[in-house]
Amino acid sequence: MSNNQQSLTMAVDEETGRPVIIIRDQEEKGRITGVQAIKQNIAAAKSVSFILSTSLGPKGADKIIVTPDSEIVISNDGATIMEQMDLEHPIAKLLVDLSKCQDSEIGDGTTGVVVLAGALLDQAESLLDRGIHPIRVADGYDLASQIAVDRVRELSMPMRANCAKDVTPEFKQFLVDAASTALGSKIAQGEKLANVAVDAVLSVADLNRNDADLSLLKVKGKVGGSIEDTSLVDGIVLDKDISHPQMKDVTPDAKLAILTCPFEPPKPKTKYELSISTVEQYRSLAETEQKFFTDMIQRVKDSGANTVICQWGFDDEANSLLMQNDLTAVRWVGGEDIEAVAIATGGRIVSRFEDLTPEKLGTAVEVRQEMYGTTGDHMITIQGKRGYKTVFVRGSNKMVIEEAKRSLHDAMCVVRDLIRAPTLVPGGACAEIAASLRITSVANETDDIEQYALRSFAAALDAIPMALARNSGLQPIEAVAQVKAKQLKELERDPKYKTTLGVDCMARGTNDMAEQRVFETLASKTQQLTLATQVTRMVLKIDDIIGQL
Repeated sequence: MSNNQQSLTMAVDEETGRPVIIIRDQEEKGRITGVQAIKQNIAAAKSVSFILSTSLGPKGADKIIVTPDSEIVISNDGATIMEQMDLEHPIAKLLVDLSKCQDSEIGDGTTGVVVLAGALLDQAESLLDRGIHPIRVADGYDLASQIAVDRVRELSMPMRANCAKDVTPEFKQFLVDAASTALGSKIAQGEKLANVAVDAVLSVADLNRNDADLSLLKVKGKVGGSIEDTSLVDGIVLDKDISHPQMKDVTPDAKLAILTCPFEPPKPKTKYELSISTVEQYRSLAETEQKFFTDMIQRVKDSGANTVICQWGFDDEANSLLMQNDLTAVRWVGGEDIEAVAIATGGRIVSRFEDLTPEKLGTAVEVRQEMYGTTGDHMITIQGKRGYKTVFVRGSNKMVIEEAKRSLHDAMCVVRDLIRAPTLVPGGACAEIAASLRITSVANETDDIEQYALRSFAAALDAIPMALARNSGLQPIEAVAQVKAKQLKELERDPKYKTTLGVDCMARGTNDMAEQRVFETLASKTQQLTLATQVTRMVLKIDDIIGQL
């Protein structure tokens, strides 16, 4: 018998009589545990990190993603790429959660945090090969992370002592610089979009509390025009037309009836048949239907409303009656939009005409229908009294608009973070290089075995400037070595020198990020270091993945 035949045994199911193959080696196969399991987990994390590393920086590559619905998404936003990737390995999914956490907490740095986590795990693998216990590696990483965070805070540049003061031109310029840095690697970039993001956040910011409620900002897109046509609109924007061409385009001091009930006679829920055999029966039916419409319109008029926002459509007769009664109406307003209108105007959503009362009406300074571009497309702007704003994005196609929305989200989150804590750090991986040098210095003075983990952490931090240089077409080793040499000269004069030297990704002839006006938020940088270290510790402590037993 061959080896294959020796390893198989045939059995018969007594109930069905079907043969069952029993593999004798099955009991010898088990799960991989211990260091081998950790290495497999690290390999999965490294593969995901490598995919994102090419998208890092102002000249990072875009990724084209085909969704399960065969739609194409082109983006270099880390959170979007991670969300769209079809990952099966649990550690790879853990990195997706890492990216989501960075996105929800800060809004920017979603690519950098995954690349850093992958670099830390790559360096940890070499330490495991040298026989160092995973817990000792994790403990050393925790110490290195704290040293790095302290060094980054030394490099921070407070923009002003108190955010409760008025927004000065200098402070606003810092906000624009930080927003421009966040937009630097996106399809939609430029000072115009950075100014839109800054103006949008400042319009909903409460400087007395040092915070900005981004839920008061809506981002809407409309195909047509160019990215440069993107603007900030005071109010809620609906991609709809006023239901009748003879209705007023502008309704000042609007009282809005927000309805989720259709303007039509009630329909039985069961099947029915109606036979009309005489003229009198037809006239009676028409009069009854007319009375339904008249009663609906009268209830709206009695409530004091002069504008109707309806989730459903209008019958032609109802639409005509609304126009004759001098009521402005908008139909087919989706659930998300109708909720936004209700919140912005302070109105209540009404599901039955019988429940419509003056207390449930929303109030708006103005409801206006405007035409955009040369194609005759109309948009409706509802300027409520609760401070809602809309960033109205224009673009040549849907793909550009969706990427512009994602880019503006990152930029607005950066501006919000600076209003909460107005502190910047130089960009261009300046902070990572400075932290790497500080950790290496501490490692040289450490006698414990954790010095190896410290040096590995420092080497992992170098992966960020190396990726920036590589993606910018520079020689990565040469570019990073030059910046390190310049920073070391500064450290010789002052160990706590606030260096601003980073990788010159844009080839502007200087490594001074302050001169290039390239800044990142302190919150984003410290959060990246903290989250990447925490995830690395989690992976190093997982020695077995248990599925269905």
